[in-house]
Amino acid sequence: MRELANGAPAVKARQEIEDHLRAVVRAYDGETPLTIGLVAVDDRCVGGSAKEWFFRTGDDQYRIRCHLHVTAWFGADPARIADVLDAVFTTGDRAASAGAPAASVPFGHNDYRDRLVDYYRDHGANPTGPDTPEPAQISDTSQTLSWDTVRSSVRTPVEEPEACVDDGPPVTRCLREPASTTVAEVRARHGMVFRLDLANAEYYKVLKSEGPVRTG
Repeated sequence: MRELANGAPAVKARQEIEDHLRAVVRAYDGETPLTIGLVAVDDRCVGGSAKEWFFRTGDDQYRIRCHLHVTAWFGADPARIADVLDAVFTTGDRAASAGAPAASVPFGHNDYRDRLVDYYRDHGANPTGPDTPEPAQISDTSQTLSWDTVRSSVRTPVEEPEACVDDGPPVTRCLREPASTTVAEVRARHGMVFRLDLANAEYYKVLKSEGPVRTG
């Protein structure tokens, strides 16, 4: 498995997907009021399991599968959360009108998001309904953007990343950039935290039926 994970096809695919996901993070940092504070990269290649007889997950069909997940934490001013969200949605509108480039913000204005902004401006009710928790997340198939609650009596903060416990490139990589920064420090610096989760991307796989693979 290590040979496959270190082979030229896997290395090329890994670099391409990581470059793409980091470009998405840069789009939020550069095109919205959010300020990047911390980035986590979790990369893992796993070998296929033995023949599955009872619980069929499909893992036994593969010699190797590799996935990469990128999460980013941004700081923002809680007093401006309505303006921040509105600006994020405006950035999404621009991306959509430009043909939605791949490394972009996918969240544009719609009825729910307009009501979400109005809620944070105290111009409207909770868009999820009366007596419901403060909304603190939007998502689509590729991204989830969540944030610290700021209006609830009991605050729910965005969580810290899990600690790196397994880092053995090229089979596993666990990066925290900057390594010494915590989400709590980002919150203390800016007032609140937004978290961007980019979909777990499968970037390389080899079926057992494909036989030996020559690398390098």
